[in-house]
Amino acid sequence: MKVLITGGTGFIGARLALKCLEQGDTVKVLGQVNNTAEDENRALIEAHGGEVIIGSVTDQEAVRKTINGVAVVYHLAAAQHEANVPDQHFWDVNVQGTKNLLEASVEAGVKRFVHGSTIGVYGSALEGEIDENTPLSPDNIYGVTKSEGEKLALSYGDKLPVTVVRISETYGPGDRRLLKLFKTIDKKVFFMIGKGENKHQLIYVDDLVEGIRLAGSSEQTAGQIFVLAGEEVLTTNQMVESIAKALGVRQRRLRAPLWPFLAAAMVLEKSLRPLGIQPPLHRRRMDFFIKSFFFSRDRARNILRFKPKTNFQDGVQETAKWYSEHGYL
Repeated sequence: MKVLITGGTGFIGARLALKCLEQGDTVKVLGQVNNTAEDENRALIEAHGGEVIIGSVTDQEAVRKTINGVAVVYHLAAAQHEANVPDQHFWDVNVQGTKNLLEASVEAGVKRFVHGSTIGVYGSALEGEIDENTPLSPDNIYGVTKSEGEKLALSYGDKLPVTVVRISETYGPGDRRLLKLFKTIDKKVFFMIGKGENKHQLIYVDDLVEGIRLAGSSEQTAGQIFVLAGEEVLTTNQMVESIAKALGVRQRRLRAPLWPFLAAAMVLEKSLRPLGIQPPLHRRRMDFFIKSFFFSRDRARNILRFKPKTNFQDGVQETAKWYSEHGYL
């Protein structure tokens, strides 16, 4: 099968590309190379036989050329962590970029379209278990534009079989987002901000890739939304304990109140963002210590037959091993 993965030079996209290649698919990747990690992912995909096209989903002509002959599109490209750009950038990538891809997919006769979304569409902490029918309440520009991207993708259902996957916090070999957490725990300089009792339901990257592939192959998924999350619900405290165990270190139980960091994040955002400077601390980075979610896995289990295989302790063990082998720890 010929597949296109947008955002394929990123963490999740690259792992998906390598899995598709391993399964015998012909893989095209549309992505960018803005840092060393993305350059390494590009080289790895090409070394395994994938084709990498450097470009953006905001470029209509590049999208049309890239999508020719493709049967399945996995749309993972997104503006996400940028805190040094105007809100319009998120609309351009997450909404207009999605529209460009949908229009090109219809023209090219794509058979399946899997739209990668996020649990960020739910907003902040919610009471009780969350599922695909829980009302959305995004509380930042990323969540707002990803919610709009979902609606747009599903509106093409009469022209194109579209499936939306809302991706939970993802970790594993190749991830650089949790690297700072691993490093501070390894060096025994980590301190908890707040009480550490907020809940996470992370998913190991290889499990996530399996769920995304199922969403692109099952005939029952068209027009549906699926939350892809792991089986365990962990507090931030429990996460830190598991990582410390995997690293073989005894953590120092240091804590700091939440409000000074939130205040500092707000000041840094307001002062540096207009100058195009990425703030060293911003409110979305604080979400790790604040937001609290846990999810029903019923729909993914019953329709996709999706069952995550990796528990968190084993997953962080593999992640720590990868960091160590690549000289990050």
